[in-house]
Amino acid sequence: MYDVVIVGGGIVGLSTGMAIYEKYPGIKLLVIEKESELAKHQTGNNSGVIHSGIYYTPGSFKARFAKQGSKDMQEFCKKHEIDYDMCGKVIVASNEEELPLLDNLYERGLENELEIEKIDQKRLKELEPHIAGVAGIHVPQAGIVDYTQVSLKFAELIKKSGGEILLDTELIKINEHKESVTIETNRGNYEAKLAINCAGLHSDRVAEATGYKTDMKIVPFRGEYYVLKPEKRDLVKNLIYPVPNPKFPFLGVHFTRMIGGTVEAGPNAVLGFKREGYKKTDINVKDTFESLMFPGLWKLGGKFMKEGISEYARSFSKAKFTQSLQKMIPEITEDDLIPAPAGVRAQAITSDGQMVDDFEIIEGKRSIHVCNAPSPAATASIGIGKEVASRVKL
Repeated sequence: MYDVVIVGGGIVGLSTGMAIYEKYPGIKLLVIEKESELAKHQTGNNSGVIHSGIYYTPGSFKARFAKQGSKDMQEFCKKHEIDYDMCGKVIVASNEEELPLLDNLYERGLENELEIEKIDQKRLKELEPHIAGVAGIHVPQAGIVDYTQVSLKFAELIKKSGGEILLDTELIKINEHKESVTIETNRGNYEAKLAINCAGLHSDRVAEATGYKTDMKIVPFRGEYYVLKPEKRDLVKNLIYPVPNPKFPFLGVHFTRMIGGTVEAGPNAVLGFKREGYKKTDINVKDTFESLMFPGLWKLGGKFMKEGISEYARSFSKAKFTQSLQKMIPEITEDDLIPAPAGVRAQAITSDGQMVDDFEIIEGKRSIHVCNAPSPAATASIGIGKEVASRVKL
């Protein structure tokens, strides 16, 4: 029998395994992952940003874990010789109308105790010479890293501690008993004292399959990206973000210099018709039916109809996508953009149409369920892992 079985081999599941071994050295731990490799989905398909926590509600898990996570990630990468760069980012007000929103964001950053700087147009140009904007916020605590590389190091440390990792092992169901749990998989059953659900895009289904009905459903939102062609990469020095639209719960298209030197532009945010659907043509009947039959999605869509239409317009029109980028860098042209792989955000939505704003962890009798961990979960992964481990009683 295992002491702990973790479902999900993404960065959150692996950081949780690592944190449990720090708390309980010598235990018997197993991580199961349905894919043939680790970090295959949200972890391996994000922009690699080390977030600062400036956007999040002061006192929330996201705000606290992102701020601390930035420090934790830097320390971890230094210790294990993983390339990272705390290059900083600018958040840009493109016009005078956005200045009050910029001021509000600056105040939130101060509430979150970040060492940020409000900057004028001249300073903006010094940091990002090709940018168009009237003012901005400089956030030195933002950076870039390869989260797949980080995840593989987490996995290596788990194995060094005596843990096992099984790939191609898909969960069917978790059965809780008085003193143990049975984890049913496509490769047989495993007994443990505790099961931990870090299944990301399928975390709600795993919770329900264990017997816990939640008032939330994971709805996949595909984020589509372009990369700048090599000769245009010098248009972006580091990270450039717009002031977030308070009427829309996503950050808007932005520019991200990647750790390998490429520059991403995006993402938009459109409803995915498959939980692991990275192409417009990816459709899963079960996933689509569940999303469309969920009343919370329709209520959410009603609130953001105008913004949602704009997102879909950008999805199908490279010209419109380019126009949104030109607000920040006017020199960008359609010819400068090369299609890049998309990502999928696992966003929990409640039945009344609210997006679950914070990380959500549910404790069962013999199980723990991480039911909402979208961005900045990669940045905050070490902190999330420690939080889950703090709830483990063996």
